[in-house]
Amino acid sequence: MRVSEAVAQRRSCRAFLEGGVDVDAVRDVLVKASRAASGGNVQPWRVYLLHGDRMVEFKAGMAKKTSVDAPEYPVYPQPLKEPYRSQRFAVGETMYQRLGIPREDKMARLAWFANNYQFFGAPVAAFVAVDRDMGAAQWTDLGGYMATVTLLLEEAGLASCSQECWSVQHRYVSEFVGMPEEEMLFAGIAIGRADPDHAVNGFMTDRAAPDVWLRDV
Repeated sequence: MRVSEAVAQRRSCRAFLEGGVDVDAVRDVLVKASRAASGGNVQPWRVYLLHGDRMVEFKAGMAKKTSVDAPEYPVYPQPLKEPYRSQRFAVGETMYQRLGIPREDKMARLAWFANNYQFFGAPVAAFVAVDRDMGAAQWTDLGGYMATVTLLLEEAGLASCSQECWSVQHRYVSEFVGMPEEEMLFAGIAIGRADPDHAVNGFMTDRAAPDVWLRDV
């Protein structure tokens, strides 16, 4: 598979099939992705791989959770201005339309959103953390690392979903994986085989036209 093909095919998978994932292959992807660009070669990512019995235990614990944490970083600016707000809003509306959940059915939407905290059924996941001493420049490296992971997973025939939603469950995650206090949870990555028959996997998000964000100077 060419890199351009992996980029074109990659999407955020929100419904996974059970099992069928070679954990060693996932581990290999996580290691290969460490060749991602890193300013000054700092390599700020710290990665925790979750699978097997520990994944079952983790999901069971999350199913009992009734509270959330104050996030340690803002996932989005408040308020999120245009055109960014509309771009984000459109994704949710498209997704819920495909799921047949109307806007007024708030409980059904919340129930679906709760699937985030079960990794949408994925059997494997990775949590990406960063040392609290790192700054904004190093956080960009985390994004580069995670993007590289998702493309390599695509090449390996696996689907993924990067999830910043874990920012409001950072205490549970940190304690479960044994994350030291000097590290901060950034995001999770759900990993597995996509369910091809699930409606939520049947669309790809739109991208803004180049004339919105690209300038020849």
